[in-house]
Amino acid sequence: MNEMSQVSSRNSVEIKNLDLSFGAVKVLQDLNLDIHQGEFLVLLGSSGCGKSTLLNCIAGLLEITGGQIWIGGKNVTWAEPSERGIGMVFQSYALYPQMTVRGNLSFGLKNARLPKEDIESRVARAAEILQIEPLLDRKPGALSGGQRQRVAIGRALVRDVDVFLFDEPLSNLDAKLRADLRVELKTLHQRLGNTMIYVTHDQVEAMTLADRIAIMKGGQIMQLSSPDVIYNKPQNLYVADFIGSPSMNFMHGHLENGVFTAGDLRLPMEGYEYSAPQVSDGPAILGIRPEHVVTGELVASCPVQTEVKVELVEPMGSDTLVYAPLGKERFRIRMDGQAKVSPGETLPIGLVPAKGSLFDKSSEERL
Repeated sequence: MNEMSQVSSRNSVEIKNLDLSFGAVKVLQDLNLDIHQGEFLVLLGSSGCGKSTLLNCIAGLLEITGGQIWIGGKNVTWAEPSERGIGMVFQSYALYPQMTVRGNLSFGLKNARLPKEDIESRVARAAEILQIEPLLDRKPGALSGGQRQRVAIGRALVRDVDVFLFDEPLSNLDAKLRADLRVELKTLHQRLGNTMIYVTHDQVEAMTLADRIAIMKGGQIMQLSSPDVIYNKPQNLYVADFIGSPSMNFMHGHLENGVFTAGDLRLPMEGYEYSAPQVSDGPAILGIRPEHVVTGELVASCPVQTEVKVELVEPMGSDTLVYAPLGKERFRIRMDGQAKVSPGETLPIGLVPAKGSLFDKSSEERL
């Protein structure tokens, strides 16, 4: 069997048993990841989780300690970055200030000694796709942050590669520009169909851009799945707490015969989809997202009903966030933006345990 036949043609990038250490510090540990052809995969996690390090390993900017990296069916573990068939966009724009936009886009192609006609064609195509044609004769100092980032993306685009790597490309922009460019990136991916690997710590970017999300912690992947699955069926307590703003509410209690008990509350788990065919009784944690706490007229139809005393109210425009103690926990409740509620008042709420996420208290894995 030759090397080419060892890699699935469905996968654009494959990471096999990847290890990276700096001295005695293990940064990435036995990491495996298959990225499908044409997929938009987001590496998501807090600072120091290893997401940018993994991206730099794929790019060839860091020498790995062990394992293999395959791109486009080729083992590129020890290949130079220029030989890997990738285009990379960094957090900083990294543009040459003395060159025009046209010069920045064509610089790498000229170094590669491509024919002049080919260079002009690639620059024109990238400028059209990114809508920066009027900017071609300007220098970076005359551009806004969003325009500079488009140029940085264009510089990767002109390389005409199959795999694009993005290292937090929107983090230096203000909120509105981030939202605008997020839409443009998604449109770009739909138009090109290239494989894109995108690093961010921003949940909104991950949820809106990704076909799949790999949530990382301590150099390992905690969960790899679609945004919908990660949000609604987190694999463990870490993912459940990390994803969502505000984050999931948690109740510490005990599971016995299909009923979760926390203090005076009894929550029958009827209709809940367990991850395993057999689940043992014992200490457990039930997570309920703020939007799944029912208020108003629908409370009467919920299997579990109780009352809480409102502690804090945060008007968010489209939503209103209410904070209230429930037993030993401080619950977050997402209500309609027009909801009239004040600190100190009593608020009837309903809970639907089947919509929650149940975790084993010891392993913190989903039940």
